[in-house]
Amino acid sequence: MFHWTYTLSFILLAACIGSLASSVVPIKQAVLGFEHKNAQVLILGGGVAGVIAARTLHEQGIDDIVIIEAGPELGGRMMSHEFGGEGNRWTVEVGANWVQGTQTGDGPANPIWTLARKHNISLHPSDYFGSVETYDYSGPVDFQNILQESIDQFDKLTSLAGARVPQRLVDMTARSGYSLSGARPETPHARAAEYYQFDWEFGATPEETSWLASAWAHNHTFRMFSHDNLLSIDQRGFKALIKEEADDFLDTSKVLLNSTVVLIERSKQGIVVTLNDQTKLVGDYVLCTFSLGVLQHDDVQFVPPLPQWKREAIHSMAMGTYTKIFIQFPHKFWFDSEMALYADHERGRYPIWQSLDHSGLFLGSGIIMTTVTGDFSRRIESMSDFAVQEEVLSVLRTMYPNATIPDPVDFHFKRWNSDPLFRGSFSNWPANFLSEHQVNLRANVGQRLWFAGEATSKKHFGYLHGALSEGHDIAMLIAKCIHEGVDVGLEHVDRVRNALPYDVA
Repeated sequence: MFHWTYTLSFILLAACIGSLASSVVPIKQAVLGFEHKNAQVLILGGGVAGVIAARTLHEQGIDDIVIIEAGPELGGRMMSHEFGGEGNRWTVEVGANWVQGTQTGDGPANPIWTLARKHNISLHPSDYFGSVETYDYSGPVDFQNILQESIDQFDKLTSLAGARVPQRLVDMTARSGYSLSGARPETPHARAAEYYQFDWEFGATPEETSWLASAWAHNHTFRMFSHDNLLSIDQRGFKALIKEEADDFLDTSKVLLNSTVVLIERSKQGIVVTLNDQTKLVGDYVLCTFSLGVLQHDDVQFVPPLPQWKREAIHSMAMGTYTKIFIQFPHKFWFDSEMALYADHERGRYPIWQSLDHSGLFLGSGIIMTTVTGDFSRRIESMSDFAVQEEVLSVLRTMYPNATIPDPVDFHFKRWNSDPLFRGSFSNWPANFLSEHQVNLRANVGQRLWFAGEATSKKHFGYLHGALSEGHDIAMLIAKCIHEGVDVGLEHVDRVRNALPYDVA
């Protein structure tokens, strides 16, 4: 979930990205001892970045490609789930759910918004601040004034971040930024309101997040495009956006589903990808669109190993976890607003509630959704579904002390962090992640191995449109390599150094 109502004076840090030309390397059919080439470009991952990269190559006249996807369908972290009891089932989104920012006037359009309109995705505007009720450990309680203060504090946080850039002041954690701006949430109500502004957007706490990067990622979405947040309610699943786009240009013979990559071997002559069933695929180039979390967990082996500058970049960024928990009841008994905010003594304990049994959404569904993030997400992943369900019901009983809460008809949440295909929900930029690290995270390794995804986007990390733009831009560079017969690489920084020597005397 992301904000949309702030007007800020923000200056983006200058990108350090350029290009270097290298020598021509002849392409051979025999690669690492194999005589057959499966494709010119192997695209690893069938999410937004992978499919858009394939589309971009197609538009550049390059159709000798194969997409290798570990899941049973295209979409990646655009993942839906059929939910509910017999006779009252609905498609809900366990992964990406919103078009975040659309278009203002003749300004730039969010490319996800463009695809949503092209494929007639059913969307509903979310009203996070105009339709919200508040609760705490005693039941219904009005702390709307504190919620409004938290909006103003986030506005000030991002404004002050922008003011630091032209002065070349160092980055700090968003918690430090809050403190310097005078915001110190000390009550359960204030902590819940801050969570509603910050953690719900970034999937991590202010302590874990860069002050400057969180501000520019937010601004480059909601100032560049628009203030809108549109929730997908499409019963085909939000993933229809990318699946139907693939159907427009991609032959099914060029997609391998249920195929998990375990090994990537590269040489100057080409690259070999090994799957978990020991199938080997040979190509001239590989575009890796795995999530940052997968790269961090060494779920895929690289031979030779990735260089130190690349590994440092991978492990300097963080992976956030964002968990939506769906509960269906025989009937609706909760708030009539779209949203509710619950303030517990423990920060982050089931604070965000959204009614899907609401006008314009899934009216009559009996479905309510609560969201947790970060460490709390990882905590519940270690618990049984029944134990999590009991905790959720206990919070509802606290919110409604005079109501009889019925037994759920259905209950579901996705364990993103422990899933080896994802290892988290989306990337988050910590204060120790420098611009040089971002350059290195995005840079290719050697002449054959390329990387793209939301995590490699400087302006839009953590967003679907970040994945889309990176898939397009990196594919254009690969196309240039192919068409011009040279290997054009992105520059990297061998060693990310401190600006001044350490004074440890």
